[in-house]
Amino acid sequence: MANPNIANAATITGITTLVSIGATNTYQTLLSNANGSGKIYKLNTILAVNDDGGNSADVNIRYNMEAAGAGTSFALAHTVVIPAQSSVTVIGKDNPIYVTENNSVTVSASAANDIDVVCSFDEFS
Repeated sequence: MANPNIANAATITGITTLVSIGATNTYQTLLSNANGSGKIYKLNTILAVNDDGGNSADVNIRYNMEAAGAGTSFALAHTVVIPAQSSVTVIGKDNPIYVTENNSVTVSASAANDIDVVCSFDEFS
């Protein structure tokens, strides 16, 4: 199935997904749009939160050219320092990213169990 024309979408649904990065420097899938889904995801916000009480941590966010974190990937954020007990908006409504069919977004961090990532997006179908 082809990506839908978002101007003629039958349904637009707001969704929030969350990932707690559990392993150091290991990419986890934040959002995946399956091949043939008939959907487009418009990323409105990606927020990285460091819940460690005393140490900063780096976060990496990548756009993958295949679903489930596969394929060639490109940096959306690279080694962005998140101070202790702070958050950083990586993507906001002023610079949205579209995740089309058979594409995905992955995240990693320099410290295990310190970074949570929140993603708010619109699903067009």
